[in-house]
Amino acid sequence: MSDEGHTTLRLERPRDGVVVLILDRPDRLNAMTATMFGELETVARALDREEGLRVLVLTGAGKAFCAGYDLADAEQLPGLGALGMLELQEKAARALAALRGIRVPVIAAVNGAAAGGGLSLALAADIRLGSPRARFNAAFVKIGLSAGDLGASWLLPRLIGPAAAAEFVYSGRMMGAEEAERTGLVNRVVPEEDLLATALEMAEQICGNSPGGVQLSKRALQANMEVNSYAAALELENRGQALLTRSEDMAEALTAFRDGRAPTFRGR
Repeated sequence: MSDEGHTTLRLERPRDGVVVLILDRPDRLNAMTATMFGELETVARALDREEGLRVLVLTGAGKAFCAGYDLADAEQLPGLGALGMLELQEKAARALAALRGIRVPVIAAVNGAAAGGGLSLALAADIRLGSPRARFNAAFVKIGLSAGDLGASWLLPRLIGPAAAAEFVYSGRMMGAEEAERTGLVNRVVPEEDLLATALEMAEQICGNSPGGVQLSKRALQANMEVNSYAAALELENRGQALLTRSEDMAEALTAFRDGRAPTFRGR
């Protein structure tokens, strides 16, 4: 896909198979706008079709990850009417759903504040790494809105537990990096200067595995969060394993093991 033509996002390609998607409104703390929602959805769907993509890293330019919806645009929200507001909300939801639905792992490198919709964006990733400056906030209740926004009410309790999620969103308080690591909101806190390098190192490790195996693992993990049946989980897992044993990569892995060498995966 072309990396040109975006006004709120920037793409970098540090190595084959790895794309870094940067929210690029540092003067506004990478706050979200209708334009950003549209570009996020377009880019996410294009990346999902990119054959060689193996890992996506998501981060923010400057000192913030994403400060949520841009308050400069929020003044017009009351005048949109119910259907107009619903249209904007659905546009935002499509963007985050497209990002979460990308077939490859998404690593969020949270370099600063992730507030409101920015929290939801971080939650949509498969893995979250944070710098010591990372902080999280779901202060919707402070501005007369619900924390049930862009998937946060579904994802947050599954990450940190229902009681912790309830206290966090009802109070509207800020959660720092150390607490986020302790509760499981982020996988790990790393020094600020090492944040992106650590995310890329993790991406490199993922790229060393079979593309099909990683992609169907992600599909199984996500799909089985949606069901509450052990039997349904087994059924999905069985289908995935059966498909992967027919792949060239599976045969290559076994041959490489017998030969005592590293496998060369081709995603077939």
